[in-house]
Amino acid sequence: MNLKDMIMQHRTMAKTFTMAAAALVLSLMPAAKAADKGCTTASLLGTFGYTSTGSIITAPVPPIIGPGAEVGTQSFDGNGTVSFSFNSSQNGIIGPGTATGTYTVNPDCTGTFTEATPKFTSHWSFVITDGTLEFQAICQDQGVVTTRIGRRQFPVGDWRQ
Repeated sequence: MNLKDMIMQHRTMAKTFTMAAAALVLSLMPAAKAADKGCTTASLLGTFGYTSTGSIITAPVPPIIGPGAEVGTQSFDGNGTVSFSFNSSQNGIIGPGTATGTYTVNPDCTGTFTEATPKFTSHWSFVITDGTLEFQAICQDQGVVTTRIGRRQFPVGDWRQ
């Protein structure tokens, strides 16, 4: 092999390596971007109106077993504390209630919250959607099949927030 052929072979290998490295970097960029969408606990600041529907199949408190629906407000303080005010119908038992809890938000805009009443505590997983205007959640407790959609009640910075 002469010098000219060796130089050409070296250039071809360098181009191939550069293209492979660029492809690798580009393939990793969407994953990195998807993992960090910039959400924090402050992303859920304010009051959200919500509706929950589903069913409790097994529970420590038998009268609440059966289909259920709930409508209310869920207020996030931007620092990991949440409070609830609601009206519910659980297996035909209707009434108002309040609850408190905590929440966490991951950089990818998913998270968890708890909802604690005097009778029980429920555990939820959620995703923030529509540019922090909404969240969608599912209860993660054994024997419970319930989902929730919450929509921001007032714009961020509104005095009613």
